[in-house]
Amino acid sequence: MRFSLVAIALLMSMASCVAVKPYQREKLSSPIMTFQPDPYEDILDLHMLEAREAASGGYGSAGGGCGCN
Repeated sequence: MRFSLVAIALLMSMASCVAVKPYQREKLSSPIMTFQPDPYEDILDLHMLEAREAASGGYGSAGGGCGCN
């Protein structure tokens, strides 16, 4: 029983490693695959949200809402 669980775990971990061919990289690097299509627009949206909500932080920026950063 224990050997079969180890064998299944080993097979599952090996299945996740895939070599990507050069012609397949084109689809993986398309702009729609990015998390932030336009990081400057995200910064501007975050600035407007912080001004409206009177709070900052929680989006990767340092400091809190006390103004001590």
